[in-house]
Amino acid sequence: MSVEVFLRHRTGAFELDIAFEAESGVTALFGPSGAGKSSIVSAIAGLLRPDFGRITLGGRVLLDTATNLFVPAQARRTAVVFQDSRLFPHMSVGDNLLFGWRRAEAKADTATIAHVVELLGLGGMLDRRPRGLSGGEKSRVALGRALLASPDMLLLDEPLASLDAARRDEILPYLEKLAREAKLPMLYVSHSVEEVARLADRIVVLSDGRVKAQGSVFDLLTDVDAIAGVPPLGAVFEATVAGHGADGLSLLAFNGGVLAVAKLKRPLGARLRVRLRAEDIMLAREEPQSISANNVLPCTVVAVHEGGDMADVQLYCGATRLAARITAASRARLGLEPDVAVFAIVKSVTVEREA
Repeated sequence: MSVEVFLRHRTGAFELDIAFEAESGVTALFGPSGAGKSSIVSAIAGLLRPDFGRITLGGRVLLDTATNLFVPAQARRTAVVFQDSRLFPHMSVGDNLLFGWRRAEAKADTATIAHVVELLGLGGMLDRRPRGLSGGEKSRVALGRALLASPDMLLLDEPLASLDAARRDEILPYLEKLAREAKLPMLYVSHSVEEVARLADRIVVLSDGRVKAQGSVFDLLTDVDAIAGVPPLGAVFEATVAGHGADGLSLLAFNGGVLAVAKLKRPLGARLRVRLRAEDIMLAREEPQSISANNVLPCTVVAVHEGGDMADVQLYCGATRLAARITAASRARLGLEPDVAVFAIVKSVTVEREA
Protein backbone atom coordinates (compact mmCIF):
# COMPACT_ATOMS: atom_id res chain seq x y z
CA MET A 1 0.00 0.00 0.00
CA SER A 2 1.39 3.42 -0.93
CA VAL A 3 0.15 6.99 -1.27
CA GLU A 4 1.23 9.40 -4.00
CA VAL A 5 0.69 13.10 -3.38
CA PHE A 6 0.98 16.10 -5.71
CA LEU A 7 -0.53 19.36 -4.47
CA ARG A 8 -0.55 23.05 -5.32
CA HIS A 9 -2.64 25.35 -3.18
CA ARG A 10 -2.56 29.01 -2.20
CA THR A 11 -3.94 30.45 1.05
CA GLY A 12 -3.38 34.18 1.24
CA ALA A 13 0.34 34.78 0.72
CA PHE A 14 1.26 31.15 1.46
CA GLU A 15 1.69 28.74 -1.45
CA LEU A 16 1.94 24.97 -1.07
CA ASP A 17 3.67 23.18 -3.96
CA ILE A 18 4.76 19.64 -3.08
CA ALA A 19 5.08 16.11 -4.44
CA PHE A 20 6.10 12.94 -2.59
CA GLU A 21 5.30 9.25 -2.21
CA ALA A 22 4.91 7.28 1.05
CA GLU A 23 5.04 3.49 1.38
CA SER A 24 3.81 1.25 4.21
CA GLY A 25 5.50 2.17 7.47
CA VAL A 26 5.95 5.62 9.00
CA THR A 27 6.73 8.64 6.83
CA ALA A 28 7.35 11.83 8.80
CA LEU A 29 6.39 15.25 7.50
CA PHE A 30 9.05 17.34 9.22
CA GLY A 31 9.51 21.07 9.31
CA PRO A 32 8.82 24.27 11.25
CA SER A 33 5.39 25.67 11.98
CA GLY A 34 3.88 27.16 8.83
CA ALA A 35 5.73 24.82 6.46
CA GLY A 36 2.47 23.29 5.18
CA LYS A 37 2.41 19.98 7.10
CA SER A 38 -1.16 20.17 8.39
CA SER A 39 -2.46 21.39 5.02
CA ILE A 40 -1.07 18.24 3.40
CA VAL A 41 -2.81 16.04 5.99
CA SER A 42 -6.08 17.88 5.45
CA ALA A 43 -5.81 17.46 1.68
CA ILE A 44 -5.15 13.71 1.94
CA ALA A 45 -8.02 13.27 4.42
CA GLY A 46 -10.43 15.21 2.22
CA LEU A 47 -10.80 18.11 4.67
CA LEU A 48 -9.19 20.56 2.22
CA ARG A 49 -9.90 20.82 -1.50
CA PRO A 50 -6.67 22.10 -3.09
CA ASP A 51 -6.45 24.33 -6.16
CA PHE A 52 -4.53 21.72 -8.14
CA GLY A 53 -3.39 18.20 -7.42
CA ARG A 54 -3.67 14.44 -7.56
CA ILE A 55 -3.68 11.98 -4.65
CA THR A 56 -3.78 8.19 -4.97
CA LEU A 57 -3.91 5.63 -2.16
CA GLY A 58 -3.25 1.99 -2.96
CA GLY A 59 -4.12 2.66 -6.59
CA ARG A 60 -7.42 4.42 -5.73
CA VAL A 61 -7.62 8.01 -6.95
CA LEU A 62 -8.83 10.24 -4.11
CA LEU A 63 -8.24 13.56 -5.83
CA ASP A 64 -7.64 14.61 -9.43
CA THR A 65 -8.35 18.24 -10.17
CA ALA A 66 -7.67 17.63 -13.87
CA THR A 67 -10.85 15.51 -14.06
CA ASN A 68 -12.69 17.32 -11.23
CA LEU A 69 -12.58 14.16 -9.08
CA PHE A 70 -12.84 14.71 -5.31
CA VAL A 71 -13.68 11.71 -3.13
CA PRO A 72 -15.43 12.96 0.04
CA ALA A 73 -13.65 12.51 3.38
CA GLN A 74 -15.98 9.77 4.65
CA ALA A 75 -15.27 7.61 1.58
CA ARG A 76 -11.46 7.90 1.54
CA ARG A 77 -10.74 5.21 4.16
CA THR A 78 -8.21 7.44 5.90
CA ALA A 79 -8.18 8.09 9.65
CA VAL A 80 -6.82 11.24 11.28
CA VAL A 81 -5.53 11.65 14.84
CA PHE A 82 -5.25 15.31 15.83
CA GLN A 83 -3.18 16.76 18.67
CA ASP A 84 -6.31 17.53 20.74
CA SER A 85 -7.66 13.92 20.49
CA ARG A 86 -11.26 15.11 19.79
CA LEU A 87 -12.96 12.38 21.83
CA PHE A 88 -16.70 12.50 22.43
CA PRO A 89 -17.08 13.61 26.08
CA HIS A 90 -20.52 11.99 26.56
CA MET A 91 -19.27 8.54 25.47
CA SER A 92 -17.24 6.00 27.42
CA VAL A 93 -13.79 5.02 26.20
CA GLY A 94 -15.27 1.81 24.82
CA ASP A 95 -17.94 3.69 22.86
CA ASN A 96 -15.38 6.17 21.56
CA LEU A 97 -13.27 3.27 20.31
CA LEU A 98 -16.21 1.73 18.45
CA PHE A 99 -17.44 4.99 16.90
CA GLY A 100 -15.28 4.60 13.80
CA TRP A 101 -15.74 0.81 13.79
CA ARG A 102 -19.52 1.19 13.40
CA ARG A 103 -19.01 3.30 10.28
CA ALA A 104 -16.22 1.25 8.69
CA GLU A 105 -16.89 -0.50 5.38
CA ALA A 106 -15.01 -3.60 6.56
CA LYS A 107 -15.52 -3.99 10.31
CA ALA A 108 -12.73 -5.42 12.46
CA ASP A 109 -13.62 -8.71 14.15
CA THR A 110 -13.71 -9.30 17.90
CA ALA A 111 -10.13 -10.57 17.99
CA THR A 112 -8.84 -7.46 16.20
CA ILE A 113 -10.71 -5.17 18.60
CA ALA A 114 -9.20 -7.03 21.56
CA HIS A 115 -5.73 -6.77 19.99
CA VAL A 116 -6.01 -2.99 19.53
CA VAL A 117 -7.20 -2.61 23.14
CA GLU A 118 -4.20 -4.65 24.33
CA LEU A 119 -1.75 -2.93 21.98
CA LEU A 120 -2.63 0.50 23.36
CA GLY A 121 -3.10 -0.55 26.99
CA LEU A 122 -6.76 0.45 27.15
CA GLY A 123 -8.24 -2.60 28.89
CA GLY A 124 -8.61 -0.98 32.30
CA MET A 125 -10.38 2.17 31.15
CA LEU A 126 -13.14 1.06 28.76
CA ASP A 127 -15.94 2.24 31.08
CA ARG A 128 -14.35 5.61 31.89
CA ARG A 129 -15.28 8.97 30.35
CA PRO A 130 -12.68 11.15 28.56
CA ARG A 131 -12.80 13.91 31.20
CA GLY A 132 -11.17 11.55 33.71
CA LEU A 133 -8.27 10.59 31.42
CA SER A 134 -4.77 12.05 31.24
CA GLY A 135 -3.56 13.64 28.01
CA GLY A 136 -1.56 10.53 27.13
CA GLU A 137 -4.53 8.25 27.78
CA LYS A 138 -6.76 10.40 25.56
CA SER A 139 -4.18 10.17 22.78
CA ARG A 140 -4.12 6.38 23.05
CA VAL A 141 -7.93 6.23 22.84
CA ALA A 142 -7.86 8.48 19.75
CA LEU A 143 -5.30 6.14 18.15
CA GLY A 144 -7.46 3.11 18.94
CA ARG A 145 -10.56 4.76 17.51
CA ALA A 146 -8.66 5.55 14.29
CA LEU A 147 -7.32 2.00 13.94
CA LEU A 148 -10.73 0.41 14.46
CA ALA A 149 -12.13 2.46 11.58
CA SER A 150 -10.13 -0.02 9.41
CA PRO A 151 -8.39 2.72 7.41
CA ASP A 152 -6.09 2.24 4.44
CA MET A 153 -3.91 5.04 5.82
CA LEU A 154 -3.35 6.61 9.24
CA LEU A 155 -2.67 10.35 9.46
CA LEU A 156 -1.13 11.61 12.71
CA ASP A 157 -1.16 15.42 12.87
CA GLU A 158 1.26 16.32 15.70
CA PRO A 159 -0.51 13.96 18.13
CA LEU A 160 1.94 14.73 20.96
CA ALA A 161 2.20 18.50 20.52
CA SER A 162 -0.24 19.35 23.31
CA LEU A 163 1.33 16.95 25.84
CA ASP A 164 3.98 17.73 28.42
CA ALA A 165 7.26 15.80 28.47
CA ALA A 166 5.99 13.16 30.92
CA ARG A 167 2.88 12.42 28.84
CA ARG A 168 4.94 12.28 25.63
CA ASP A 169 7.25 9.73 27.24
CA GLU A 170 4.15 7.77 28.26
CA ILE A 171 2.68 7.49 24.78
CA LEU A 172 5.82 7.15 22.62
CA PRO A 173 6.27 3.44 23.44
CA TYR A 174 2.70 2.80 22.25
CA LEU A 175 3.41 4.65 19.02
CA GLU A 176 6.57 2.57 18.58
CA LYS A 177 4.56 -0.64 18.93
CA LEU A 178 2.01 0.70 16.49
CA ALA A 179 4.76 1.56 14.00
CA ARG A 180 6.08 -2.02 14.18
CA GLU A 181 2.72 -3.76 13.90
CA ALA A 182 0.64 -1.59 11.55
CA LYS A 183 0.65 -2.85 7.98
CA LEU A 184 -0.54 0.42 6.45
CA PRO A 185 1.05 3.75 5.52
CA MET A 186 1.30 6.16 8.44
CA LEU A 187 1.98 9.85 7.87
CA TYR A 188 3.38 11.44 11.03
CA VAL A 189 3.46 15.24 11.26
CA SER A 190 6.04 16.69 13.63
CA HIS A 191 8.62 19.42 14.12
CA SER A 192 10.41 17.32 16.79
CA VAL A 193 13.65 15.64 15.72
CA GLU A 194 13.42 13.31 18.72
CA GLU A 195 9.95 11.98 17.80
CA VAL A 196 10.87 11.50 14.15
CA ALA A 197 14.06 9.65 15.11
CA ARG A 198 12.12 7.21 17.27
CA LEU A 199 9.20 6.52 14.95
CA ALA A 200 9.86 7.24 11.27
CA ASP A 201 11.24 5.10 8.46
CA ARG A 202 11.26 7.89 5.88
CA ILE A 203 11.16 11.65 6.18
CA VAL A 204 9.89 14.46 3.97
CA VAL A 205 11.51 17.75 5.00
CA LEU A 206 9.29 20.78 4.31
CA SER A 207 10.18 24.46 4.21
CA ASP A 208 7.92 27.32 3.11
CA GLY A 209 5.46 25.01 1.37
CA ARG A 210 8.12 23.11 -0.61
CA VAL A 211 9.77 19.71 -0.24
CA LYS A 212 13.35 20.50 0.70
CA ALA A 213 14.54 16.89 0.95
CA GLN A 214 13.14 13.38 1.28
CA GLY A 215 14.61 9.98 1.97
CA SER A 216 15.59 7.55 4.72
CA VAL A 217 15.39 8.85 8.28
CA PHE A 218 18.83 7.29 8.85
CA ASP A 219 20.35 9.65 6.29
CA LEU A 220 18.42 12.89 6.52
CA LEU A 221 18.36 13.47 10.28
CA THR A 222 22.15 13.68 10.29
CA ASP A 223 22.42 15.66 7.04
CA VAL A 224 23.38 19.21 8.02
CA ASP A 225 22.26 20.49 4.61
CA ALA A 226 18.83 18.81 4.57
CA ILE A 227 17.78 20.12 7.98
CA ALA A 228 19.75 23.38 8.05
CA GLY A 229 18.49 25.63 10.82
CA VAL A 230 17.63 22.66 13.06
CA PRO A 231 20.25 21.09 15.34
CA PRO A 232 21.07 17.74 13.72
CA LEU A 233 20.64 14.43 15.44
CA GLY A 234 23.95 12.75 16.21
CA ALA A 235 22.82 9.58 14.46
CA VAL A 236 19.94 7.17 14.07
CA PHE A 237 20.63 3.72 12.66
CA GLU A 238 19.83 0.05 12.98
CA ALA A 239 22.09 -2.33 14.90
CA THR A 240 22.16 -6.01 15.83
CA VAL A 241 22.79 -7.44 19.30
CA ALA A 242 26.16 -9.14 18.82
CA GLY A 243 27.03 -10.18 22.36
CA HIS A 244 26.54 -9.86 26.11
CA GLY A 245 29.63 -9.56 28.28
CA ALA A 246 30.28 -10.42 31.91
CA ASP A 247 31.30 -6.77 32.39
CA GLY A 248 27.69 -5.59 32.33
CA LEU A 249 27.83 -4.44 28.71
CA SER A 250 26.11 -5.56 25.51
CA LEU A 251 27.65 -5.19 22.07
CA LEU A 252 25.71 -3.76 19.15
CA ALA A 253 27.07 -4.28 15.64
CA PHE A 254 26.21 -1.71 12.97
CA ASN A 255 27.45 -0.70 9.54
CA GLY A 256 30.40 1.22 10.90
CA GLY A 257 31.64 -0.80 13.85
CA VAL A 258 30.52 -1.99 17.27
CA LEU A 259 29.02 -0.05 20.17
CA ALA A 260 29.17 -1.10 23.82
CA VAL A 261 26.04 -0.20 25.79
CA ALA A 262 24.57 -0.99 29.20
CA LYS A 263 23.48 -4.63 29.25
CA LEU A 264 20.26 -5.24 27.32
CA LYS A 265 17.63 -7.90 27.90
CA ARG A 266 17.50 -8.70 24.19
CA PRO A 267 18.52 -11.97 22.49
CA LEU A 268 21.53 -12.27 20.21
CA GLY A 269 20.61 -11.26 16.69
CA ALA A 270 17.82 -8.90 17.77
CA ARG A 271 17.66 -5.80 15.56
CA LEU A 272 17.31 -2.47 17.33
CA ARG A 273 17.10 1.20 16.49
CA VAL A 274 19.90 3.24 18.06
CA ARG A 275 20.07 7.00 18.56
CA LEU A 276 23.04 9.23 19.39
CA ARG A 277 22.72 12.90 20.31
CA ALA A 278 25.00 15.31 18.46
CA GLU A 279 25.86 16.96 21.78
CA ASP A 280 27.03 13.59 23.15
CA ILE A 281 29.69 13.10 20.45
CA MET A 282 33.14 14.57 21.04
CA LEU A 283 35.80 14.70 18.32
CA ALA A 284 39.57 14.10 18.43
CA ARG A 285 42.23 14.14 15.72
CA GLU A 286 44.16 11.37 17.52
CA GLU A 287 42.76 8.24 19.12
CA PRO A 288 42.34 8.97 22.85
CA GLN A 289 43.69 6.59 25.47
CA SER A 290 42.60 5.85 29.05
CA ILE A 291 39.20 7.56 28.94
CA SER A 292 35.91 6.62 30.57
CA ALA A 293 33.84 6.56 27.36
CA ASN A 294 33.22 3.01 26.11
CA ASN A 295 32.95 3.95 22.44
CA VAL A 296 35.58 5.56 20.20
CA LEU A 297 34.78 5.31 16.49
CA PRO A 298 37.09 6.18 13.55
CA CYS A 299 35.29 8.57 11.19
CA THR A 300 35.81 10.94 8.28
CA VAL A 301 34.49 14.50 8.14
CA VAL A 302 32.00 15.02 5.29
CA ALA A 303 30.77 18.57 5.87
CA VAL A 304 30.88 21.38 8.42
CA HIS A 305 28.25 24.06 9.01
CA GLU A 306 28.94 26.92 11.40
CA GLY A 307 26.26 29.05 13.02
CA GLY A 308 27.28 31.60 15.59
CA ASP A 309 29.46 30.00 18.26
CA MET A 310 28.57 26.39 17.27
CA ALA A 311 29.57 24.07 14.45
CA ASP A 312 27.70 21.00 13.19
CA VAL A 313 30.14 18.42 11.83
CA GLN A 314 28.78 15.67 9.59
CA LEU A 315 30.75 12.42 9.63
CA TYR A 316 30.86 9.01 8.05
CA CYS A 317 31.62 6.04 10.29
CA GLY A 318 31.90 3.26 7.74
CA ALA A 319 28.65 3.62 5.78
CA THR A 320 26.78 5.21 8.71
CA ARG A 321 26.18 8.95 9.00
CA LEU A 322 26.89 10.72 12.27
CA ALA A 323 26.81 14.39 13.25
CA ALA A 324 28.57 16.10 16.14
CA ARG A 325 27.73 19.53 17.56
CA ILE A 326 30.84 21.26 18.91
CA THR A 327 31.93 24.86 19.43
CA ALA A 328 33.23 26.82 16.47
CA ALA A 329 36.41 27.38 18.48
CA SER A 330 36.94 23.60 18.82
CA ARG A 331 36.34 23.14 15.11
CA ALA A 332 38.98 25.77 14.29
CA ARG A 333 41.48 24.37 16.81
CA LEU A 334 41.13 20.85 15.39
CA GLY A 335 41.25 22.06 11.79
CA LEU A 336 38.13 20.12 10.84
CA GLU A 337 37.43 20.17 7.11
CA PRO A 338 35.93 17.65 4.65
CA ASP A 339 38.02 14.47 4.27
CA VAL A 340 39.82 14.95 7.61
CA ALA A 341 40.08 11.74 9.66
CA VAL A 342 38.83 12.00 13.25
CA PHE A 343 37.74 9.84 16.17
CA ALA A 344 34.20 10.21 17.48
CA ILE A 345 34.01 9.75 21.25
CA VAL A 346 30.44 8.71 22.06
CA LYS A 347 29.43 9.59 25.61
CA SER A 348 25.88 8.21 25.54
CA VAL A 349 23.90 5.73 23.43
CA THR A 350 20.09 5.41 23.46
CA VAL A 351 18.48 2.16 22.31
CA GLU A 352 15.05 3.17 21.05
CA ARG A 353 13.09 0.14 19.90
CA GLU A 354 13.14 -3.02 17.88
CA ALA A 355 13.91 -2.28 14.24
